[in-house]
Amino acid sequence: MKEYKLVINGNNYNVAIGDVEETSATVEVNGTSYTVEFEKPITKSTAPIKIIKTTSPAAVSSVKPITPMAPATGSSPVKSPLPGVILEVKCAVGDTVKKGDVILILEAMKMENVIEATANGKIESIQVSKGDSVLEGDTLVVIG
Repeated sequence: MKEYKLVINGNNYNVAIGDVEETSATVEVNGTSYTVEFEKPITKSTAPIKIIKTTSPAAVSSVKPITPMAPATGSSPVKSPLPGVILEVKCAVGDTVKKGDVILILEAMKMENVIEATANGKIESIQVSKGDSVLEGDTLVVIG
């Protein structure tokens, strides 16, 4: 059982997460038990991990070094860093932006968060509109 102490809107909560199943979990908040249903089933990897330990020179010489991947060219998606609601879109398709330029305002947990361009380029597409709810990791804007 994992236990957490949370402060939400200035209120203290003691949260204990109990049994987690595929589509639900048992959660205790300040001594009151709840069953929480998940939107998607939780999947766990059941594949075993095999660790091979070797010290022979032949095995070491057969290992190829990892070469870094070339930087991606083309489109650069700007993803939401946390769930929230889009308050303002400060760019338009075709606008030229520089890395660090403000392109959106996202409200999360009653705070306004500035979303900045992650690369230099032109706005190829805007995936959200004012008032849209977004989840963490959702693509907001694509810069090309």
